Amino acid sequence: MKALRKLTWIELKLFTRDPLSLVFTLALPFFFLIVLNGVFGNEVETDPAEDVWRGVGPADYYVPAYLGLVMSAIGVLSMPTRLASYRERGVLRRFRASAMPLWAVLGSQIAIALLTAVVGAVSITIASTLIYGTDLQPADSLAFVPAFALAALSFGALGVLLGSVMPTSRSAQGAGIMLFFVMFLLSGSGPPREVLTGPMKALGNLLPLTHVITLLQDPWLGFGWNTGASIIVASILVGSVALSIRYFRWE
Repeated sequence: MKALRKLTWIELKLFTRDPLSLVFTLALPFFFLIVLNGVFGNEVETDPAEDVWRGVGPADYYVPAYLGLVMSAIGVLSMPTRLASYRERGVLRRFRASAMPLWAVLGSQIAIALLTAVVGAVSITIASTLIYGTDLQPADSLAFVPAFALAALSFGALGVLLGSVMPTSRSAQGAGIMLFFVMFLLSGSGPPREVLTGPMKALGNLLPLTHVITLLQDPWLGFGWNTGASIIVASILVGSVALSIRYFRWE
């Protein structure tokens, strides 16, 4: 545990000094939130046939979606690029030579992902409340807290997996940016999924952010725990951890 604590502290300091990670994980989701809320406002649609916001105002609809977007930025952009960069520069090789356990290396990355998700969630929620008057807390806190933890850990584990198999930081960054924007457009953090075409919805169903947003949005808006989404997100977590241990490359 001592190795994990020390490595997590070092990773935290390195993360705060990385402009790209800070922009994509914290600043960009906040920017998207401001833009979309500026476009749609927060008036509740009175016609059920025209309602694509699940019975709430657009700004309230987007708060949990953008908590998921922060997690996705961590999982597909920040962490894979950082791990691949460590491999390129020989940092992981030195960890191995110093007998640093693999669980400490991977655990520190997931710990940073969880901490960053919490910071991003608090920042976005407070900003949205102050600017647009959205709810400051979820309608069902007892269901939301475990949903948030499961979602953050899942994307953290996915980030470790991508960083374990990506050969270079450039390839990790390129693939991550493409995946990030595809998820943004098709998973419900951009256009509401209710307005997407059938093929777009089908493709969105294959993306992890879609199920993370559902898992977060349901308790936030008062719909309770979503068992189907939780099973899928938990499966991503378990599968990513298992594959990371199997395919992690030190050099």
